[in-house]
Amino acid sequence: MSDVFFDTKVVHQSRKQTNNFTAKASPIYQTSSFSFKNLDELEGHFAGETPYLYSRYGNPNTDELGAAIAALEGAEAGVASSSGMSAIMAGILAVAKSGDHLVACDDLYGGTYHLLDVELRNFGIDVTFASFANKDEIRAAIKPNTKLLYTESITNPFLRVENLSTLVKLGKEFNLVTMVDNTFATPYLLRPYEQGVDLVVHSATKYIGGHSDVSAGIIVGSKALVQKAQQKVISLGGNLSPFEAWLTCRGIKTLSLRMEKQAQNAEFVAHALKDNERVSKVYYPEQVSAEGKGAVVTIELAPNCNIRAFFASLGWVKIVPSLGGVETTVSYPLGTSHRNLPPETQEKLGLNDRVVRLSIGIENQHDIVNQLNTAIDKAFL
Repeated sequence: MSDVFFDTKVVHQSRKQTNNFTAKASPIYQTSSFSFKNLDELEGHFAGETPYLYSRYGNPNTDELGAAIAALEGAEAGVASSSGMSAIMAGILAVAKSGDHLVACDDLYGGTYHLLDVELRNFGIDVTFASFANKDEIRAAIKPNTKLLYTESITNPFLRVENLSTLVKLGKEFNLVTMVDNTFATPYLLRPYEQGVDLVVHSATKYIGGHSDVSAGIIVGSKALVQKAQQKVISLGGNLSPFEAWLTCRGIKTLSLRMEKQAQNAEFVAHALKDNERVSKVYYPEQVSAEGKGAVVTIELAPNCNIRAFFASLGWVKIVPSLGGVETTVSYPLGTSHRNLPPETQEKLGLNDRVVRLSIGIENQHDIVNQLNTAIDKAFL
């Protein structure tokens, strides 16, 4: 569907066939394995005559999801996994092994930072964190055994927009694989693969699914790299269930509508909170794409606030350690997503006990601002 607009692609990305009829909605292949009539048919699977054997190896629903996001990102292939973290791990292990090294941006999501800083080192993979806002710092971090450059298209929680052009140039210069987490932007706003990035990952738990009812991850890229990542998903048991894949595909159909509304609301909220003297800083990207700037706003309340009073006064706005659903929610990075970062790293990033991340939903934008301002006022009584 290369000749249609993105808004049309997201509605018609599902193209799974059935045997002798076509259902408007994809069936759910809720099965752990697939049956065969005889040994010849079983052997035919290994000869490539039939696609499915065991759902950990592949399932029509999970394949549909991987192919759908690959199509929206403009990539050759994609594979679904059980979570964003499993997608990241599979992508990295498709490139790096014990004895190798990677360079990652230092303003990552806390869970990813822990994965790279602790778990990967247990696999014998060394990691250097660098400021990706400074290309000279990236260069200085590259070693002879470096295999991968890793970053986020919009960083979490301070929403720095990565310079993908610089990243790709450095990757080509040093013959490194580039890998980008595109969760905050989604392919609605940015498509890193089309800009030359080798591997793109998503926590589809967020905007791709869109309704806070699934945990899923996606890896897209070239057929060769995705095939390697898929083998890691299979071998490490990171497969996604058919039903969650089906739910995520259903969510994709409204991605454009949701992101358009949420990005509009987020920009309105960001500008409104900049006028609140009780908000010291508002983090919101100045420029992402022509389609918008994203649906996340991060704020730092003024000194002497009572942060507990703020969180206790949010009314219908939920406190949630995640983001990306249709409801406006808030999270506390210091107490959840980034709590395990070393204190010196938290300080370097500017993360303190007054920083709040806002995931803006599809409600009326004035209602969102009014409720947030009410909670902010309560924090200074």
